[in-house]
Amino acid sequence: MAITLRQFEIFIAVAETTQVTKASKKLFLTQSAVSMALAELENQLGGPIFDRHGRSLLLNDRGRYLLPLAKKVVFQIKNIEALLTEQKNSVAGLLEIIASSSIGNYVLPYPIGLFMRMHPDARINMLVANTRQAERLVAQGVMDLGFVEGAVTDESVRRTPWFVDEMRVIVSPSHPLAAQDVFRVPEDLEKTVWVLREEGSGTVEIFKNRLGNHAALLNVVTRMGHTEAIKKAVEAGVGASCLSELTICRETEHGWLKSLAIEGISTRRQLSIIQHRDKQSTRLMDEFLSFCGMMTEWGLSREYLSSPRRLDELLRQAAGGAAGDRS
Repeated sequence: MAITLRQFEIFIAVAETTQVTKASKKLFLTQSAVSMALAELENQLGGPIFDRHGRSLLLNDRGRYLLPLAKKVVFQIKNIEALLTEQKNSVAGLLEIIASSSIGNYVLPYPIGLFMRMHPDARINMLVANTRQAERLVAQGVMDLGFVEGAVTDESVRRTPWFVDEMRVIVSPSHPLAAQDVFRVPEDLEKTVWVLREEGSGTVEIFKNRLGNHAALLNVVTRMGHTEAIKKAVEAGVGASCLSELTICRETEHGWLKSLAIEGISTRRQLSIIQHRDKQSTRLMDEFLSFCGMMTEWGLSREYLSSPRRLDELLRQAAGGAAGDRS
């Protein structure tokens, strides 16, 4: 019996989760079906590809050799399926994207909705995670596109600059630093405690890198996994934080938070789009990337983020111009 695509998919899931139970949940299969598929694959390959350690299955030398080959095969099959099922004269299909917190929660939701209104047969699912998770899932081929604010290191992932963001220190209006317009390094680092995102967050990594040796002065009293929670904690006076300017538009306009530029340190950061180097592009992916490119050309400033109606008008005007150029 020949090796099947399903066996490779099950093998990859078990290799990544290290357990039949977790792999079966991920693939929506029974544990017995996963175990049987693995046994058949090992039988066809003439020997084991996992070492059994209690309930865990860890790749042996043969399994480690097979894993990248299996991933490549699965990738190519998915590319073929995407090409052969794509409708030539319409933008249709399902795009799976992942975005880091700032982008996923504050930049992409409205443009995604507008894009799907413009293309009724297109569907876009978005998962919000941190930059490291986004890079990993794009590298694995689980996600078609990623939108990140941090650096990527996986050689299988291609990074395309999108647009530039600014980071700001935020404090509550009653905080002693609220009387200032700039945050001084290192003097002001010693005057406050900090509320930051979890390790792996692109915002945290960039902030600490820009501080350099002064990052050792950060007194982090709590970490929170969501930007909204951080903003509310800062507003309540727990401490200061550093967030993307994209995420604090409403709060600073209403005076709920005070935003400070960081003196003497570049706070600009490049937001990027990432995709697997071997990923076959489809018309839906090309159209969505082009749509995101319009956002770069026209600029996505605080003015438009705080007014969805103006963003709607801006993107529709850009999309209309691009459609005219193609006709």
